[in-house]
Amino acid sequence: MSINLTAQDKTTVQTAAYGAIDLLAAASIGSGPGKIAADGYLALFSTTGPIGHVLAEKRRAAKPEGKSVAAYAEQVLPALTGAVRLLKAQDPTQAAEFRAILRTAIDAATAGRVTAPLESMIGKINAALDAGE
Repeated sequence: MSINLTAQDKTTVQTAAYGAIDLLAAASIGSGPGKIAADGYLALFSTTGPIGHVLAEKRRAAKPEGKSVAAYAEQVLPALTGAVRLLKAQDPTQAAEFRAILRTAIDAATAGRVTAPLESMIGKINAALDAGE
């Protein structure tokens, strides 16, 4: 089964994926936010399949707004849950693939850099991904 996403669906998927990496970078006290973002984005860019095509398209998603991690989280965490739900409605295997892609990107972004704030944020991101199931 393939997926047929609207422009709004693609924006949700992109906001969720790139936003999760932005959220990790914002929570990375003393862990090199630029390196976290770069490594996370590279992992997203290397994705294949239908989700890879969506993530490779010109990014429609706006960066999270606000000046705090809390403001970012209020936008990104619901987008993560929403992306899983919309993908699951079309093809449950693509929803599972999206979750795996995000977890791989999180691992790439935080490898060797996990601090207590990052660990907490990773837990929140995973909970948002799981809530979509």
